[in-house]
Amino acid sequence: MHSEGVASRSAEHRDSRESTPREPRARESKGGGPQLDAVSLAIIEQLQEDGRRPYAAIGKAVGLSEAAVRQRVQKLLDQGVMQIVAVTDPLTVGFRRQAMVGINVDGDLDPVADALSAMQEVEYVVMTAGSFDILAEIVCEDDDHLLDVINKRIRALPCVRSTESFVYLKLKKQTYMWGTR
Repeated sequence: MHSEGVASRSAEHRDSRESTPREPRARESKGGGPQLDAVSLAIIEQLQEDGRRPYAAIGKAVGLSEAAVRQRVQKLLDQGVMQIVAVTDPLTVGFRRQAMVGINVDGDLDPVADALSAMQEVEYVVMTAGSFDILAEIVCEDDDHLLDVINKRIRALPCVRSTESFVYLKLKKQTYMWGTR
């Protein structure tokens, strides 16, 4: 697993024929989020490769001063564009059961998604098209804890029609490296 993570793509995903890192292209905002220029994307990519990289080193790589990088990073954090966090392997910190739960809802999805988002055990909530209205990733200490969360808390939410659980047996890949590609 990762010890530090910022959403990006890793060096191993780059074309092995590239001799120098590519220049990130400015990206148009879709969905009302902030527009990111090539420099902001390059800063994000630097942090995705190493979330603890010094601002001075990032500045050298992207052509800005340390202070300018610090300001840009703070703006990206304040705007919710990125987070700099420690990413752990749940198994190593005492959470032995993970599951993705597909949830079907009667009526408005927002109240159910909001209630799920407020649950400490729920790490990921997404509204979907397809077989399920909502998918929620749950991290629990053990099977009893998982059963309690699903049976007594998720299924008890108003408008929840049904759930289907997909218990993780083995995590083969977890990455946050999609970043600026």
